[in-house]
Amino acid sequence: MEIYLDANATTPVLPQAREAALSVMADAFGNPSSIHGSGLKARARLDEVRATARRVLGAPGGRLVFTSGATEGIQTAVLSALTALRQRRDAGQAIPPQLLYGATEHKAVPEALKHWNALLGLGLEVVAIPVGLDGRHDLVWLREQVSAAGLVCTMAANNETGVISDLDGIAEVLRGSGALWLVDGVQALGKLPLQLGERAIDYAPFSGHKLYAPKGIGMLYVREGAPFTPLMAGGGQEGALRSGTENMAGIAALGAVLDALEQGGTFASLSQLIDRRQRLADALRDAFPGVVFNAPFDISLPTTLNVSVPGLGAKLLLDLFDAAGLRVSGGSACGASKAAPSYVLQAMGLPAWRAASAVRLSFGAADTDATLEEACRRVRACGESLRATCQTPSPNDSPQAPDLLTRFTVDGACCYVVADVASRRCVVVDPLPELTGTLAQWLRCRGLSLAAVLDTHSHGDHASSAQALRDAVPELLSEEAWPGRVDALGWPAGAEVIALGAYRLSRLATPGHTEDSTAYLLHAGGDLVATFVGDTVMPGALGRSDFAQSAPAAFGPSLKTLERNVGLDGLLLPGHDYDDRFATTLAVECEAQPLLDGVLKGRLSAEAFAIGKGVLEHDLAPTQYQTMACGARVACARSTERVELDVAGLQALLGEGAHPKPVLVDVREAYEARLSPNEALAPEAVPLSALINALPRWRALPADTPVVFFCRSGNRSAQAARALRRLGHAQSWSLAGGLALWPEAGASLATGARGNPNAGTTSGVPIAFDAIAI
Repeated sequence: MEIYLDANATTPVLPQAREAALSVMADAFGNPSSIHGSGLKARARLDEVRATARRVLGAPGGRLVFTSGATEGIQTAVLSALTALRQRRDAGQAIPPQLLYGATEHKAVPEALKHWNALLGLGLEVVAIPVGLDGRHDLVWLREQVSAAGLVCTMAANNETGVISDLDGIAEVLRGSGALWLVDGVQALGKLPLQLGERAIDYAPFSGHKLYAPKGIGMLYVREGAPFTPLMAGGGQEGALRSGTENMAGIAALGAVLDALEQGGTFASLSQLIDRRQRLADALRDAFPGVVFNAPFDISLPTTLNVSVPGLGAKLLLDLFDAAGLRVSGGSACGASKAAPSYVLQAMGLPAWRAASAVRLSFGAADTDATLEEACRRVRACGESLRATCQTPSPNDSPQAPDLLTRFTVDGACCYVVADVASRRCVVVDPLPELTGTLAQWLRCRGLSLAAVLDTHSHGDHASSAQALRDAVPELLSEEAWPGRVDALGWPAGAEVIALGAYRLSRLATPGHTEDSTAYLLHAGGDLVATFVGDTVMPGALGRSDFAQSAPAAFGPSLKTLERNVGLDGLLLPGHDYDDRFATTLAVECEAQPLLDGVLKGRLSAEAFAIGKGVLEHDLAPTQYQTMACGARVACARSTERVELDVAGLQALLGEGAHPKPVLVDVREAYEARLSPNEALAPEAVPLSALINALPRWRALPADTPVVFFCRSGNRSAQAARALRRLGHAQSWSLAGGLALWPEAGASLATGARGNPNAGTTSGVPIAFDAIAI
């Protein structure tokens, strides 16, 4: 059973709301504009819901228009206000030069302002109202600017943090200014006593699906006397304010929710909600010591918690919660698919790590107490899973067996740990500043001795954090890694190799990207396991050689040296991997990169290679992470070839008579799989962070053996499938939609698939919110 804690994004539809909608669609389906009996019944229902909405909103006067949702309401309000400003300007009157909006507003507001400002040719300045650390608007700043504002847009409560705006304070600042005032009431509906008739709010849009009504229905309140321009013209419905046949099913459902608010018995009281928030907060503190709550509880909705955990990114937390069946969000649902820090927390001036790692938990006022209790239990289980898998410190740490190779990434930059289980010795290659704490915890939990911290070159995009890591774990350092006993790149003085039990690491000078570029070759006996090449060779790119510390003339010869030592098919592990290809070989890169192919096959001299490379590197744009690009990528590196295999396709591969049987691989991290093992599919468990260990084995499979990767959503498994396919195994696939779309009833079809059979073991009266000042 899933526990839904993303109510600020959307909510399920109340049973009585579903019944009302179905009743309208099946029986009372008349058009409210018709004058026969069916139409009159529909009109009566429409008027009844509107009257209920007026009572709930405290809006006996003004206009109340049914819309498709808040975005339409915002567009209509902004169009109305800006049209009035243009009419004043066209009449020869001076108009205020600015349009103001809260810096933490939902993106629908500033985007609407920019859109209509440009379309109407007003050319006004669109300016964000700053907020404080508590998320509330800076009223001192607003008082200084309000005389220059034609429209001021604020929200009643923030969708990411739950912070409740000081509407009375804003109203006092705006009093007598002449500025129109739009208040986004989406998160306030049913949670705050807006009393619109008692406030000078000109426009207030609402959305039904944020309070248990279906998607596609909303409302817009317009104060009596406020300018209004219809967004849609046509048949004159809604008193010619919003043309188009009314969505009677949605309106009836919304009406049922509003009835429930009025009648009581469905939604929890304020005191109950505050108690539930406290219990959830306590569970978060138990699970994640050091958790930070990003908004003050005393001025926030009791249904919203926005948290950050030191050392844990938002992506990790989202995957963790999802594995536990807890549906939470990284912020606004409209921006959840974009890998960017929260602009809301940035506007509040919170530290960068909190903005980048924030997660939102929002429960609904109609949730049961038992649901909340189960949510708390699962949150605590998430914390235990992290401790058990060395992601966070534990008072009962016991050494965990490491994989030979583990990869960490930050914005396309790669760091590796090479660890030998038998000797408990390890080497860190290309440490990253952002990972110092993570690596220290990772090493301690596994009881490893640190033989060396190596850089593959002097970095151009960041300072080496090797010494910071050594300083963080002095008790783990082997003697050869002590300060003063290593060279500039961290190699132990006088050592030919670094011994790691049955493995050994040697080095190879490869000047070019930088003068000190070095490759590290990992051997097991006489076999080459992998080579850490830094930025000399990357998937789809060669390291740029236009830095002051570069050696462009030496680059070509270094590539030939690399080929002589590792061969065309030796596994190369890059220092940057912007396209999530994990590993490569010189043979693969020769197919993708003409310059590399030319210099290795003798068609290009070292000088011609350097010239051609310089042309590629001219005016390199930043990466998708807005960091400095360490190489010019070729177009063919970013293949868009589809690797997704739908459920029916996988079931066919698993069916009787299918041959060869597929290899099923779960690429979720151990802390996820521990919370939701998939024993029915019986996969081989290879976390994405350890994928590079298994790539050579899968490459050696018969060409017709399918390898099907899966994860929570299908994103990480698609990375794995593309990586293996790029390395030459064409039958590499990703389960489309991941485990989220895999039918539990179909899991038994996995019988006979190759894999590890033990895998996976790794509301009363209207809500009284008077205690919260708005």
